[in-house]
Amino acid sequence: MHHKIIRIRERGDESPLFLYNKMISKAKVEGLINERIAELDNGLFIVELSISSSNVIHVELDKHQGGVSVEDCMSVSRNIEHNLDREQADFELNVSSAGLDRPLRVLPQYIKNIGRTVKVVKKDGSKLEATLIDANEQGITVERSKKVQVEGKKKKEIIVEQLAMPFSDIKETKIVISFK
Repeated sequence: MHHKIIRIRERGDESPLFLYNKMISKAKVEGLINERIAELDNGLFIVELSISSSNVIHVELDKHQGGVSVEDCMSVSRNIEHNLDREQADFELNVSSAGLDRPLRVLPQYIKNIGRTVKVVKKDGSKLEATLIDANEQGITVERSKKVQVEGKKKKEIIVEQLAMPFSDIKETKIVISFK
């Protein structure tokens, strides 16, 4: 009888349900993405890279100029797939381009969108729509026109104001998509 218990335990250890799935290293995946980005040399950059505890890898890419093509996504995806061993850790992989409807998340995205209209939500809850005219490591500068009453004149005049906003004050910045 003692012998059967040992055999059951042995079979249980071999069951695929009990296989320990190793976490995939974020640094390794980032290295594989950057290796392919360097090979393609077409202005791609990483916007977001996340790996869940169940090894679902999400990669979001953007391009300094123009849009990310399906071929760009496939090329990056292949370099990750071909260099990760499914025998060591099973994974799910999603590579996509940064959606226009998503907030801007990294400096190259801000730089790419200089000249476009953005909607900024500040941490204090206030919102403003303006043209993005500059971006650096510290924050952004936007420009907007507004009508103001000038003393001694009947008609309101349009003035252009530039506002510098540090990233520490910004909750979210989105591109305003207009179909003009």
